[in-house]
Amino acid sequence: MIIDAHSHVHDPVESHLAALDAAGVDRAVLFGTRAHPERAVDLESLRREMGVLDNALAGGVTAVDSYRTAWAELHRTLAAHPDRFVGFGSVPVDLPEDDIATLIDREVVGRGLRGIGELTPPAGAAGRIEPVLAAAHDHGGLPVVVHGYAPTTAADLRALSRLATRYPKVPLVISQLGGTNWMAAIELVRDTPSMYLELSTANIIFAVRLAIREIPERTLFGSDAPYGDPVLARTTVERVTPPGEVRELVLGGNLSRILGVL
Repeated sequence: MIIDAHSHVHDPVESHLAALDAAGVDRAVLFGTRAHPERAVDLESLRREMGVLDNALAGGVTAVDSYRTAWAELHRTLAAHPDRFVGFGSVPVDLPEDDIATLIDREVVGRGLRGIGELTPPAGAAGRIEPVLAAAHDHGGLPVVVHGYAPTTAADLRALSRLATRYPKVPLVISQLGGTNWMAAIELVRDTPSMYLELSTANIIFAVRLAIREIPERTLFGSDAPYGDPVLARTTVERVTPPGEVRELVLGGNLSRILGVL
């Protein structure tokens, strides 16, 4: 089974389904989102949508109420297409620990979602996800996905690695190959057994090749759609791996093991 480990709710969802079909992807992990670049029709409207994303990544959107629209969009999509999407739920990371645990219990576990993410702590604040990891541990080791591209820094990646060692039963996924810090990300994931590296948005082909070579059982095919494209992301993995076991692990086997299903 081919599983895209990283995608966001599309408007309309039919455009996402068409992209998955074109790539031969069976299922996709789906995150909620407040930004919808796929709605843009010109540069001005794209700037507006990307401004929403930039604000979120900078930590400017933290109130629970600001998440409700994204949660509602996510649940509508999951209900309409349960055979294509695996739902993950995000939560604010600047709340008190008890509030974070309550939200995860209610909005993630209580709604039947399979993991937590994509979390977006601001630069220099990766430590804020520790209460999320603690709650994920308490729920049997739910996988947790953290934004890996800018503004995430190399210091943030190191902080995430240290946190992962405290919660070894929680699969901690660094998305987008760690962005421009991809060499550090590969090393940290390689040396931290509970960490995984998702490969979307890579702009250097040998970064993907080296990541898979170093950690074949802990690298995950992902597109970050709509920012990336499932066809291109799958082609990238297949370009740097021969047919066989390793390719099958990266394209879905590793994620199937994390989720314990599929």
